[in-house]
Amino acid sequence: MAKQYTRFEEFWPFYLREHSKPRTRALHYFGTTLVVLLAIAALMTGRFLLFALMPLAGYFFAWIAHFGVEKNRPATFTYPLWSLGADFKMWWLWLTGRLGPELDKAGVEA
Repeated sequence: MAKQYTRFEEFWPFYLREHSKPRTRALHYFGTTLVVLLAIAALMTGRFLLFALMPLAGYFFAWIAHFGVEKNRPATFTYPLWSLGADFKMWWLWLTGRLGPELDKAGVEA
C-alpha cells in the first residue's frame, strides 16, 4: 500500500521523485509555462475563454510525461491540489535556478 501524505512538506520529495526524468520535468515546464501565458493573455485581452484552456494545456503535457516518459501514475489523481502547487513550485524553482538542491534532497539526479 502506498504511503498517504498528510502534509505538503512530506509530499514534495515524493512529487520530485515522481518527476525524476529530465524529459518529464521539461514537459511539465512547457505545460506550466503555457498555462501562465494563457492566464496573462486572458487578462490582457479580455478573452476569458482562454482560462478554460488552462487545465487542458497543463494536464496534456503533464500526462504525456507521466504515461509516455516516466511510466507512472500522475500524483494529481490522488493529491490534486498538492500536485498543482508542487507543479508551480517545481516550475518556479527551475526558472530561478534553485531546483537542483531540491532534487538532490529528494534523491533525484538533476
